[in-house]
Amino acid sequence: MGSMREIKQRIHATEKTSQITKAMYMVSASKLKKAERAIVRFRPLTRRLGDSVARVIENDRELSHPIIEARPPQHTIYILVSSDRGLAGPYNASVFKAFDAHVRKYHDSPESFTVAALGYKAFSFAKRRGYTLLNDTVIQVRDDISFLDFREITDLFIKDYLSGRCDRVVVFYNKFINTITQRVEADTIMPLDKDALLKDVDDIDDEGPYKRIYHYEPAPDTVLAQLLPMVVVNMLYGMILEAKASEHAARMTAMKNATDNAKDLIKDLRLHYNRARQDAITIELTDIIGGANAVN
Repeated sequence: MGSMREIKQRIHATEKTSQITKAMYMVSASKLKKAERAIVRFRPLTRRLGDSVARVIENDRELSHPIIEARPPQHTIYILVSSDRGLAGPYNASVFKAFDAHVRKYHDSPESFTVAALGYKAFSFAKRRGYTLLNDTVIQVRDDISFLDFREITDLFIKDYLSGRCDRVVVFYNKFINTITQRVEADTIMPLDKDALLKDVDDIDDEGPYKRIYHYEPAPDTVLAQLLPMVVVNMLYGMILEAKASEHAARMTAMKNATDNAKDLIKDLRLHYNRARQDAITIELTDIIGGANAVN
């Protein structure tokens, strides 16, 4: 350990760092509450869209559309949802680790997939790995992200899927469980599972003794073609909201741990400072007593 002055400077610097991490913890806690409210407000829209699609398909089980028809995967588009900034613990690294493991297991060459990066960290990761990117520029995942922020990339991968240039779209993101737990998920948003859409269709209109009959204009297949891309975009937006809540929770946990570690370090440094001060006092007393004895 250094001199008393060096120890005191380290204590002062660590206290400043502790104040910063504590402030970041409080900011992340506030943003987490807003993100949780956004998730709760958005869920009814997703549920309504799913119900609408289920009604159209239930009306005519023979209806077909590429988005609900699975085909052998020859080329896959992977959407990686990350943050724009760091200091969030393992939030970004866990997504990249899960994606690397998935690629090693299911792909022999990088030509069989394309990466769409949402967030600066995901964009940098894909660039370092040399993956083919769907987007040429960074798409920032802001705290108040809206549909317009990623509209361009959704149009691109939906167009590629409908034209047959890709056969599957999978999203890697952190699903928010609670403040302590965030789980990496890999969910397929295209093609949609037709059976899953129809699973609860019998309960949709089970509100009375009469069964509702819907008539669609101009035609059910036209309505379905309009609804299915909306469902895909809304599913992706819901996953981004989950990822934002997970990011704030991870950063809040990381900043709390950093603050606690700073407090422990300050405690140790003060102990070393007091010991060094006591040693200095002992040396001074020894010199004074020695000088007095020499004079006598």
